[in-house]
Amino acid sequence: MAKKPLKDYPNIALREEDIKGKTDFSGVFGRSAPLHIEIGSGSGTFLVNQATAFGQINFLGIEWANKFYKYIVDRMGRRDVGNVRIIRTEAALFVSEHIKNNCVECFHIYFPDPWPKRSHHKRRFVSAKNVEQMIRCLKKNGLINIATDHAEYYQWMKNVFESFADKLKPVEFVKPAGTKNEELVGTNYERKYMKEKRSVFTLAFKKI
Repeated sequence: MAKKPLKDYPNIALREEDIKGKTDFSGVFGRSAPLHIEIGSGSGTFLVNQATAFGQINFLGIEWANKFYKYIVDRMGRRDVGNVRIIRTEAALFVSEHIKNNCVECFHIYFPDPWPKRSHHKRRFVSAKNVEQMIRCLKKNGLINIATDHAEYYQWMKNVFESFADKLKPVEFVKPAGTKNEELVGTNYERKYMKEKRSVFTLAFKKI
């Protein structure tokens, strides 16, 4: 993480208390454009690369860890990435309470916390309840794009998605902008895992 003082950029940072009910994100971004949502943005590497490459898309990053949230806001603000907004909140609750039906083009979920202990599995973001919410929010032909290094969580996710075969169909994983060589996602987590010789597993689905 950077050691320089982090700045707040009100044009990038969203405050949870300012979001009321199901939200019109064209108002939040000041323009009407396709909406992509990243669940768990980490240090923001995906967002900065993807938003820079696709200026015609609005990107909302949801991050719970305060240190990462502050870092991403500073990173986007310093780079003047105007088509990104970041909010610090609990992702599942935010999606269910504040995202309208049929308004999202793509959900991006890269290296989510696998919560490996059995007693913690209920905390995993990819669950039947949350997949149902993502389907509600997606436009027709909207995408869910996922990557993980955790083999057991990968199988868990496959099993969850299989129960939605009438609403989602498997499609080819879409590599984000900024990937290099053998990378699939191009995030800091993936680069760390590649050095450790870990496998990366991907899933992608389209709303029918």
